[in-house]
Amino acid sequence: MDVLALPATALAGLLAELAREHHVPGAQLAVRHGGRTVSAGYGVETHGGEAAVTEATAFPLGSLTKPFTATLAAMLADDGDLTFDGPLPGGVEGVTLRGLLSHTSGLAADGDVRHPAVLRVGRAFSYSNLGYELVGRLVGQVTGMTWWEAVEELLLTPLGIEASYATGRRTGRRTATGHSVHPATGRVVPVAQEQETPGQAPSGALALSATDLVTLARLHLADPDLPVLLDRRTLHELREDQLAGIEIGPYGLADGWCLGWSAHHRDGLDWYGHDGTGEGTSCHLRFEPSQRTVVALTTNADTGLALWRDLTERLALHGIAPGDHRPLAGSGPPVAPPPGCTGTYVNGGSAFEVTSGGGGLCLRSAGPITCYRGGVFEIGEGHAGRFITLGGDIDLIQVSGRLARRAGSPGA
Repeated sequence: MDVLALPATALAGLLAELAREHHVPGAQLAVRHGGRTVSAGYGVETHGGEAAVTEATAFPLGSLTKPFTATLAAMLADDGDLTFDGPLPGGVEGVTLRGLLSHTSGLAADGDVRHPAVLRVGRAFSYSNLGYELVGRLVGQVTGMTWWEAVEELLLTPLGIEASYATGRRTGRRTATGHSVHPATGRVVPVAQEQETPGQAPSGALALSATDLVTLARLHLADPDLPVLLDRRTLHELREDQLAGIEIGPYGLADGWCLGWSAHHRDGLDWYGHDGTGEGTSCHLRFEPSQRTVVALTTNADTGLALWRDLTERLALHGIAPGDHRPLAGSGPPVAPPPGCTGTYVNGGSAFEVTSGGGGLCLRSAGPITCYRGGVFEIGEGHAGRFITLGGDIDLIQVSGRLARRAGSPGA
């Protein structure tokens, strides 16, 4: 059964049911298929408040900002102002735009380009906000605009999207508040968005709606009802998996990675998209080119990821099954931690400390670790990671796609 054959009220009912189950105060769902978009909203912008979520309410996108920044860079590449594979003006030696957009540059997740690389360029996938901050700088160097000006004037406005941001630049658009949900009691507490520096904006500053996310996906599907902002060859290149020959992939985030898009495989179909979390928000976008299907969800609670996972299974019952990375599916029963896995692992200025004692293995400040065969593990509920051996001992840890090297071990 086609999900869009369902009445809009039924789609709204599904969203409301799942939002209540996961204690999400407010959410939006937009589904496009067969040239038609159906959308639904639920709840309130702030727990305990009176302002209802509407189709126009903006939700902090977190890392779902990155596909917008990648699209900007691709537009400049189309114009000949940038190249995917050539040296970058004022860039880091050996790092290309392709490497930055595909997280294969070896850069630290956050911080400064002067931090040591986790692994050498092109050897591994390691999710990097810093890489997208560098892309934002490139956009500024080429256009003479700030990233804020460029994303509005070159991308959002032509697409008919009203600009809004979670932090930094203020607009008049109403924006939902993030919330933390206590897992045991279901208590919901509003949380403030972390203030970012202007340089961090290209990796996570946007606040938009589910229908806005659908519009971005429609651009990448070459929808004839939208302005032509990218050449069709470029649109295709942006969806090409960049990880052939890469030793370490994006475990915990996706099945593959393209230029600005994550790749997910399900039931013989290739889905593309991105996820984004802010302070107490969780937003998700997937699109499938062969059937021109798009699914977008925005939520204002940190339990939105669990809502998304349930939603994908419920939509699958109605004929639309968005791809979503489930690395721990079929992992079997828990096993003892691998020998030599405890210690401190470093990524730029961040450290991951794995400790053992009391009730078992733990990742400090993240929660308990449950280990499975093959060195993979779960942190808390639903976040996957793995221990990686390069030279006989455990050298690396990968958590939510980010690599960290054991402190004191030599680079590679």
